[in-house]
Amino acid sequence: MTPFEDAVHVCIDMQRIFASGGVWETPWMERVLPVVVEIAGRFKERTIFTRFITPQTAEDRPGQWQNYYRRWKAATREHLRSDHLDLVPELRRFVPPASIIDKPSYSAFYHSRLDSFLRQKGVRCLIVSGAETDVCVLSTVLDAVDRGLGVVLVEDALCSSSDAGHEALMTMYRTRMQEQILLVSSGELFETWQPR
Repeated sequence: MTPFEDAVHVCIDMQRIFASGGVWETPWMERVLPVVVEIAGRFKERTIFTRFITPQTAEDRPGQWQNYYRRWKAATREHLRSDHLDLVPELRRFVPPASIIDKPSYSAFYHSRLDSFLRQKGVRCLIVSGAETDVCVLSTVLDAVDRGLGVVLVEDALCSSSDAGHEALMTMYRTRMQEQILLVSSGELFETWQPR
């Protein structure tokens, strides 16, 4: 099997809450957005966008999440404008045929319909883009690896608010997980991935 066989593009959390002016602004997002737009535009039918959906109040989440959302009260739906959980406009236009899967936590697999969606479609590999490299992307990638899925990370389509965090994770993927995770540029992706 080639790494790109039976693959879908999973774009993690490219939402207004992470865009310029958002509560969790990720400055890199603007830099990688054109690449993500090109990937999603070329592979609309094979793209899944995830959205991180925050709780109404901090008390709606268990354990340490309550402390987290007390700190980030502005990100709870009680205080946040609802459109800030939407995809950025540049990507929203691809839905449909692209799909949206909402999630309440870092991993796109946790309490979401992603796992059943992928099994139903016979997906064996995730091509991953989005935000943030060292939080939601990391959590999703590790869950995908645990499920035995192939993972392809598009290096120029990932962003973080932490240069150090991003670089540390890219180093880890290169040096510790080469059998399960492949790193490519968007140019290499376009040359290699020809979905049926």
